[in-house]
Amino acid sequence: MFLKRIVISFVLVGMYFVNSVSCVFADRRSYVWTYEYMTMLKGRFEFEYYVTSKIPDADRSGINTFEHWLELEYGITDRWDAAIYQQFKHAQKAAEAEFTYDGFKARTRYRFGEKGEYILDPLIYLEYIRSSDLSKPNTIEAKLILAKDIGKFNFAYNQVLKQEVEHDGLTEHEYVVALGYRPMPKLGVGLESKGNCAKDKYALGPTVSYRGKGWWVALGAVFGLNHRTNDIETRMIVGILF
Repeated sequence: MFLKRIVISFVLVGMYFVNSVSCVFADRRSYVWTYEYMTMLKGRFEFEYYVTSKIPDADRSGINTFEHWLELEYGITDRWDAAIYQQFKHAQKAAEAEFTYDGFKARTRYRFGEKGEYILDPLIYLEYIRSSDLSKPNTIEAKLILAKDIGKFNFAYNQVLKQEVEHDGLTEHEYVVALGYRPMPKLGVGLESKGNCAKDKYALGPTVSYRGKGWWVALGAVFGLNHRTNDIETRMIVGILF
């Protein structure tokens, strides 16, 4: 209950900033799983709230997990930013439910050049993940992000490497890819896919995003393409610049 109150408090603070920074445009994300070619504005902060649901079996939707992430991001330079996440998890198993602290993440991003300077716009992403379960190893996650804008269309591809920091630690390779379209300057729609070739897990689904003054929101869902993948995953991200 105490952890729930913490999460609710952060969300209420975020809602306050939505009303108090209406004169500024945030760096909105068009997708919920795929990173694009962008970094935070120099000297500015952004608060982001993520909520992700995972349903392994749609026929047993009462068994599910909700992940809540609270992120604070800062622009170090015009091309380099850093962020820290606090993670919480609500797991529903049959008649039992548990809300727990799930650890933290720290990440940094650096983008090369300016948009349109190369055939594909490149950005690198590096993240450190520490679970609240200290018996689990630390994890380093690296992403190579390649993106391209063509008129109102956007393409983004993320090649992901996850490495457990221990002797003989597990190494995983994943991908995330998205294609988006902006029918209006404030509105974006898209299609995202993510997968893990080694585990034979693949998912595909739609995303929609909207940018307000000083805030943005993105909503997405993916559906498992085989029995090894969660049947349904959804995610909402709200960002507030200040």
